Amino acid sequence: MTAPDDPALGLLSVIRDDGSADPERDPFLPDETLLAMHREMLRIRLLDERMLMRQRQGRVAFYGMTTGQEATPIAAAFAVEPRDWIFPALREGAIMLARGFPMKLWLAQVYGNELDLLHGRQMPSHMSARQVNQVSWSSCIGPQITHAVGAAWAAKLRGDDVVTVGFMGDGATSEPDFHAGLNFAGVFGVPCVLVCQNNHWSISVPTARQTTSETIAVKAQAYGMPGVRVDGNDVLAVYQVIERAAKRARAGEGPTLVEAVTYRMGAHSSSDDPTLYRSAEEVERWRLKDPIDRFEKYLRRAALLDDGRRAEIVEEIGAEILEAIREVEGLPPPPRHSLFDDVFAGLPWHLREQREELEGHIRAPGHD
Repeated sequence: MTAPDDPALGLLSVIRDDGSADPERDPFLPDETLLAMHREMLRIRLLDERMLMRQRQGRVAFYGMTTGQEATPIAAAFAVEPRDWIFPALREGAIMLARGFPMKLWLAQVYGNELDLLHGRQMPSHMSARQVNQVSWSSCIGPQITHAVGAAWAAKLRGDDVVTVGFMGDGATSEPDFHAGLNFAGVFGVPCVLVCQNNHWSISVPTARQTTSETIAVKAQAYGMPGVRVDGNDVLAVYQVIERAAKRARAGEGPTLVEAVTYRMGAHSSSDDPTLYRSAEEVERWRLKDPIDRFEKYLRRAALLDDGRRAEIVEEIGAEILEAIREVEGLPPPPRHSLFDDVFAGLPWHLREQREELEGHIRAPGHD
């Protein structure tokens, strides 16, 4: 019998609807950290709006927005250490920005142009970068779970106290990788935090069609690890849960499954029309729980934010985004010879010949 206060069945929160906080759960973060978290949440919201507009204009092929789910990735970015590894799903790309990855390089991966560190090889909204320890995710649902667990197992074998954080949506909990990953993580006690952003919709399939378990977090019990269900629209609650789970993992106490209950306020991606499968009334109910609005109430009560300062932040972020877009958008695609890069540590003879042939073709008169 599960105890009524089981963290896998309840919903841990810190910030109340009016912006006040539970004093027993408030992590009492420094003012500069609170303001930095707010700025990062607002930055990805505004960036998503700009990039969706460009997708509609045909300047970007595809884009996946975070709107309504900003709290969890930004909380995670601040809760773990820079040396820890992130294995994201679709809506965690903002962690890279919060870790200091330059916006123009981030946008270059959206456009897939010559400034793209990945040479345009990855799909849009699959941002990653070794310098901020963020691994590219797969559009196949769920493999980042086993990737994160495998990397954590490697860290444990090396005696490295690094932690991995693997993200998934509620739909991924129906995939074989969920079982394989959690079972392995539990058996071998790997230093991993597995975070499920339960946004209630796996594209057009509701969570109720994914499982009959009372919660997703309670599934952790079958794998011998703690499960925690947290309000995914409460950035302070998510911060607290992930920070504790990361400390637990770093101390050699094994993995944790975190279910962050949130909501995708927009479409699944720029290719989706959510009006076909969910009601406007449902969206409106969750709009009133907007994670940015909620955090701003908290900051206002703490006298850290007012209308004037918020307007200044929006203007500053808008200028930053516009400058980055202007610098990136007009760049050409990656050079063709880059297709030979990053494949082998030392390029074999037959690929050297092919590269030379390609370069000669490009140099030939009349080549465009």
